[in-house]
Amino acid sequence: MSIRRLPEHLVNRIAAGEVVERPASALKELVENAIDAGATRIAVKLAGGGTDLIEVTDDGCGMSPPEMALALERHATSKLPDDEIDQVTTLGFRGEALPSIASVARMTLESRVRGAEGWSRVVDNGAVVSEAPAALPPGTRVRVEALFGRVPARRKFLRSPRAEYAASLDVMKRLAMARPDIAFSVEHDGRKALQVQGGESGPERVAGLTDRALAENSVAIDFEREGLVLGGVAGLPTFNRGVADHQYLFVNGRPVKDRLLIGALRGAYAEMLARDRHPVVALFLQVPADQVDVNVHPAKTEVRFRDPALVRGMIVSGLRRALDEAGHRSVQRPSEAALGMWTSEPSAPAPQLWDAEPIHTPAPHYGPAPTHSYGSVQDRRPSFSAPPPLARAEPAIAPVPQSVQHPLGVARGQVAKTYIVAEAEDGLVLVDQHAAHERLVLERMRRAMSEGGVASQGLLVPEVVELDEPACDRLEARAGELSEFGLDLERFGPRAMLVRGVPAALGKGDVHALVTDLADELASFDEALSLKERLDHVAATMACHGSVRAGRVLSVAEMNALLREMEVTPHSGQCNHGRPTWVKLAHGDIEKLFGRK
Repeated sequence: MSIRRLPEHLVNRIAAGEVVERPASALKELVENAIDAGATRIAVKLAGGGTDLIEVTDDGCGMSPPEMALALERHATSKLPDDEIDQVTTLGFRGEALPSIASVARMTLESRVRGAEGWSRVVDNGAVVSEAPAALPPGTRVRVEALFGRVPARRKFLRSPRAEYAASLDVMKRLAMARPDIAFSVEHDGRKALQVQGGESGPERVAGLTDRALAENSVAIDFEREGLVLGGVAGLPTFNRGVADHQYLFVNGRPVKDRLLIGALRGAYAEMLARDRHPVVALFLQVPADQVDVNVHPAKTEVRFRDPALVRGMIVSGLRRALDEAGHRSVQRPSEAALGMWTSEPSAPAPQLWDAEPIHTPAPHYGPAPTHSYGSVQDRRPSFSAPPPLARAEPAIAPVPQSVQHPLGVARGQVAKTYIVAEAEDGLVLVDQHAAHERLVLERMRRAMSEGGVASQGLLVPEVVELDEPACDRLEARAGELSEFGLDLERFGPRAMLVRGVPAALGKGDVHALVTDLADELASFDEALSLKERLDHVAATMACHGSVRAGRVLSVAEMNALLREMEVTPHSGQCNHGRPTWVKLAHGDIEKLFGRK
């Protein structure tokens, strides 16, 4: 086959394939152009997830008619003042962006320089169809319609409008985080989806676009090393999410996705987070231009550092120092009322005789796993003339079971409000109460699903959980399947879900955290997979939120009930995250510790 020169329209479409992968890619290019034009307000309108319409309006410097014509030619830019391509200080030179987008859509470009008349130029899939004066405020408006409308081979590979909209919204959030001095608004199908005011601080902007609670549950990053400056916010280890979609890196004001960040975060949060939990962070790195290459990807979403080890070490050190300075801070701080319940036992006269029914300690359970949640054992407590001791094991009226009857022994106490100490016939057993109960709840849910569905427990007062719109879309689309797991959800406005019922096996628990984690979990699913095909992930997420927490005092009856259910439950030797739920110290090992053997 002989070599031939490609026609101009085909060259533009090939170039478009490098820059315009989907509506979100086109949107990113247009908004970055507006930022580089010095805009202080940027308004975005989308329809059909961006495939039907993308409109970006800014109040930047604008373009004259000759500049508009030149901007629609390939390899023309105002962002590279000389030939030093490695000294790009804007969001990118993108000589391909406008003509590439215009080659696969109908583009209307309108612009006005302050003190001059506005002008409009319309390009339909690469061909200029009209130009005329236009009435608009100073700045630029770009309207892109029917993206890939005449390229069906590209359009059929786009995802659903809802998924394309979610990708576009993520792009806008990242750009808005990068520039808290600029006001941004996003409207989708006539409904306002995002609006932030200019002049905010970086932490305020990040919290407003991720989670409002982040502002109170994060630490500020301020670190400098060898000419590199690291700033931003990092969530406390206890403020975490189920997927790594809430980690943002900005290099010289440019949003980038870099594998270096993932490794650095793992190092910084090592030993502070479970392997399946991920921190919420937004890091802003300032690097000298000669230390970073921003031209390794056509869409400028990746960068290459001259000294990646230095950058990684700086991120780890900066995060570690900030987290160390946070000290004992934790997301879940008890209220004053709750603290009052844990005061030291008051001095009081000796208790008088019982004046109520004796306590009935539940008999050990040997059959199938019970369906109750630990902590729901309803013992009748005696009345004293003085308050009864707080968080103490009650007197055992029923005879204590013999350890020889049970592989995991019988409960003798609790250590650090986290570990159950049990005496078995052949040694001492330590049980992690949270890890063990988490596994038991998961196995109950698996069993219930195999028998037709998980029973739901209605909430007396439905709970409203605020999320971003794509997260609500994901939950709404799967609401029917989630109901089979016992979670009763319905849409409550654009950015909220109403929880009417939760799986009965979980109890009420932290409904907000459960729904938030499920929304994150669904984001990582293939749309073609049903929740039943991802049973372990969904059930494990629910089980984690419905299990007995470390730090909770259990009664003797509750501890023994948990041990008995572990003995009859498959896989109870490890939790849902692969950690052991119990360990045994044999008599011989104990004797060695004391030099008896």
